[in-house]
Amino acid sequence: MGIKLKILIVEDEFISRTLLKEMLTPFGDCDVVMDGLEALDVLAESYKLPGNNYDLVCLDIMMPKMSGHEVLREMRRIESERGLFGADTAKVFMVSALDDAKNIMEALVEGRCQAYLTKPISRARLEENLRQLKLIENVS
Repeated sequence: MGIKLKILIVEDEFISRTLLKEMLTPFGDCDVVMDGLEALDVLAESYKLPGNNYDLVCLDIMMPKMSGHEVLREMRRIESERGLFGADTAKVFMVSALDDAKNIMEALVEGRCQAYLTKPISRARLEENLRQLKLIENVS
């Protein structure tokens, strides 16, 4: 296997959080937070040290205190302020029970996320998205 990923899982629901961590742990180190405010604190801290950024952020849309869309907008703003653009930004998978066009478009277009996964999350679909972004190798 290639390089271990640094992954942040932002999910308020216990079962979804546990399953995501179980599916992603083979690919790297997973940090887990339960709401958007915690996510921004952890992300801000990670940007302080060069090379300490997250490779992948899995972000639930419906969370208490701050929605996933709000977190993603703020995250992209912080990256921009720090001079991170394109390939240097974290890859973001939005995770949600919502599969309506409005939420999908907001995540993909406005938030510039790389994937939109609906719950229940399929391991095969998750790994397919990781492979497409070259975060993991093509071998299973």
